[in-house]
Amino acid sequence: MKPAICKITAATLLLTAACSQPAPLSQGEWTLDGDNSSLSFVSVKAGDVGESHVFKTLAGAVSPDGTATLTIDLASVDTGIEVRDQRLRDVLFEVGTFPKAYITAQIDPAVIDKLGVGQSLTQDITATLSLHGVVSEVGTNVRVVRTGADAITVATTRPIILDAKALGLADGVEQLRELAGLPAISHAVPVSFAITYRR
Repeated sequence: MKPAICKITAATLLLTAACSQPAPLSQGEWTLDGDNSSLSFVSVKAGDVGESHVFKTLAGAVSPDGTATLTIDLASVDTGIEVRDQRLRDVLFEVGTFPKAYITAQIDPAVIDKLGVGQSLTQDITATLSLHGVVSEVGTNVRVVRTGADAITVATTRPIILDAKALGLADGVEQLRELAGLPAISHAVPVSFAITYRR
């Protein structure tokens, strides 16, 4: 019986090794894993009071040519205070007219395919952001990690600073300031993300 056990064990090891080989990015479409992805932003009010917020519903994919997309459901904003969530939805984002934000970026499949499981690289990318009817380009540096044979995670290496005024959100910020009775709300908004895609 021992030789048979040895043969089965060897075959199992070979099968495990074969299955753990990283899947090329160009093979099939990779979709966003919502349970293992996050996007957060920080608001600064009254000069130096910072608060962190998240969006709970994200979607996206990476196509075989390396086009990565991220869709943010703006109604899913979560600040930890329901009244503030509602104000952000209705006053700032105006989700009835602009329900979602879209981000598109291009990554090089050939570079990603060279990563073994557990390996990572950093890369400068330029993303196109569509928010509140305004389309703009945003440059950032991201870390791409091969977290599994069929999984990659793309995360910011440092926060992206968005300008609310440039994105057409200045009037909404001013209305929020008045509603909350605050002396000021900063137009500079740091944003960070860690997005996992799976094949």
